[in-house]
Amino acid sequence: MSETPTVAETAARKDCAEARAALEEYLHNELCAEDAADVRAHLDECEECSAEHHVGEMLTAALQGACKDRAPEELRAKLLASLRAAQAQHG
Repeated sequence: MSETPTVAETAARKDCAEARAALEEYLHNELCAEDAADVRAHLDECEECSAEHHVGEMLTAALQGACKDRAPEELRAKLLASLRAAQAQHG
């Protein structure tokens, strides 16, 4: 039989749910100072959420690195020509 969770366990799950819901905004520094401090405090205490935060940091860094690459000039020229042709037809 499963036991009823304690108040502390229920609160911890709620804290995790709230921290994870705010994690994306936290990663991008989009939270107000108070909310960011709450998430940081939770991450300092919760190994599971901290691990998820670390994965988010790694993904964000990888995406930022990928976005720095420029498309090859030939592809850029084809895209621009296509956009100009579409604009000429509809403009």
